[in-house]
Amino acid sequence: MTKGSAGRVALITGGARGIGAATAERLAEDGAAVAIGDLDGAGAERVAAAIASRHGVPTLGIEANVGNAEEVERLVATVAARLGSLDILVNNAGVTRDNLIHKMSETDWDDVILVHLKGAFLCSRAAQREMVKRNWGRIINLSSGSALGNRGQTNYSAAKAGLQGMARTLAIELGRFGITVNAVAPGFIDTEMTRATALRLGRDPEEYKAERAKAIPVGRVGVPRDVANVIAFLASEEASFVSGQIIYVAGGPRG
Repeated sequence: MTKGSAGRVALITGGARGIGAATAERLAEDGAAVAIGDLDGAGAERVAAAIASRHGVPTLGIEANVGNAEEVERLVATVAARLGSLDILVNNAGVTRDNLIHKMSETDWDDVILVHLKGAFLCSRAAQREMVKRNWGRIINLSSGSALGNRGQTNYSAAKAGLQGMARTLAIELGRFGITVNAVAPGFIDTEMTRATALRLGRDPEEYKAERAKAIPVGRVGVPRDVANVIAFLASEEASFVSGQIIYVAGGPRG
């Protein structure tokens, strides 16, 4: 177990499944207390309970809409009150509404921007208040390789690129308070979301995954744990001199 996040309190948004759930598990392995905020409150509670059972750390599962300022303020206040602080924020909550630009509706655009960008803004604004009190904090935004551009994802690509700019700017603003801010940009990761994408394209998820693996230098697609391991490092004391960075976790060079 690393000493980096032992005894810290982490909040992972969108943590009821996929990369978020894997990240919550990984931080708990390092000894952090873990709060999971998710629109799926029952799912958040199930994941939190399972993590507590396996790792013996305090956990919370809380229903929250990260696009709603009042709910975010309540989420952060609950975490700080019940777990004693808030030291690590992982802005992971996200949705996809993929379509080509001539078919993309305003709702498709608004939904994605709301959850990814406004959600990360609201959560970061609330969480940094707790971090400044203790002169220590870690904020990690989940970006994506799609930030570099991806067909059918004008909304998602714009949101993920925005999360990178947000990380760089917050790193400048918050560094003097002992708070580092970084972004992790996964490539193709085998999650419920990517499997749903395959089905939407009329593809078998396993065949789609094998096809995508052919274009990845290491010869396989990623799994949520690959991303969680990088987030765990950025959340640790050992990463105290890493801030304002975009780290692609893609099995090969990106950016």
